[in-house]
Amino acid sequence: MQSTAKLLLTAIAAATLMPVAAMAQSAYPNQGYLVDGSKSIVKSPLSGCWHTSEWSPARAVMECDPSLMRVAAVTPAPQAAEPAPAVAPAPMAVVPVPPSKRKVSFSGDALFAFDKSDLKPEGVVMLDKLVSELKGARYDVIEVTGHTDRLGSSQYNQKLSERRANTVKNYLVAQSVTASRIDAQGKGETQPETKPEDCKGAKSAKVIACLQPDRRVDVEVTGSQTTTSGGM
Repeated sequence: MQSTAKLLLTAIAAATLMPVAAMAQSAYPNQGYLVDGSKSIVKSPLSGCWHTSEWSPARAVMECDPSLMRVAAVTPAPQAAEPAPAVAPAPMAVVPVPPSKRKVSFSGDALFAFDKSDLKPEGVVMLDKLVSELKGARYDVIEVTGHTDRLGSSQYNQKLSERRANTVKNYLVAQSVTASRIDAQGKGETQPETKPEDCKGAKSAKVIACLQPDRRVDVEVTGSQTTTSGGM
C-alpha cells in the first residue's frame, strides 16, 4: 500500500509540474533542459531532468547528466599537432652553360680559283666582313677547316684543303686576330656535302659545278660568351 501511495503521489506531482514545465520550455527554448519560471532546471523524481530539443551532450550539466560529465572529465583534450620541422630548400643545381658556337661556311669557289689556294679579291672582301664581326666578339677558339671535292687523288685533296685552311688563318692573323686562338686543318674529300649519287661521272664542267658544295672552308667560332654585332 505504501508503494502504491508513493507512485500515486509521484504521478500527481508530475501532472502538476507539466503545465509549468511546458510554459518554461516555451519561454526558454534554448536552455537544453526544461526549466521553470525562475530558470531553474525542472527535475522529475522518476526520470531526472528533461532534455529539450535544443539539448546536446556538449550542454550536459553534472546534476542532470553526471555520467556524461565524468566521461568529459577523463577524456583528455586533443593536443595540437606539433608543427612539422622546417625543411631547408634543396640547393639549386648549378648547370654548366655549354660554350656557344657560331659557324660560317665559305664557298671554296668564292675564296679561291678552282684547284688553287690563293685568295681571290672577292674572297678577301668576305673575310674582311668576318674580321669585322670578330672584333665585336668574345671567343676562345676559331677553327678553320678546309674541304675539297672528290676529283683528284685523296692525298692531293688533303694537301689542297690544308693549304686553303692555312691561307684563311694567315689572313685572319694579318688582320690582328690572335694566332694562338686559330686552329687550321684540312679534311680533304672526307666530309662532302653532296651524296655519291648526286654527281656521277668523270671530271667535266657539269660534274665540277655539281660538286661545288664540297669545295668550302668552314670557320667555327667557340666561346663562353660569343656575341657579334652582325650575323655570321
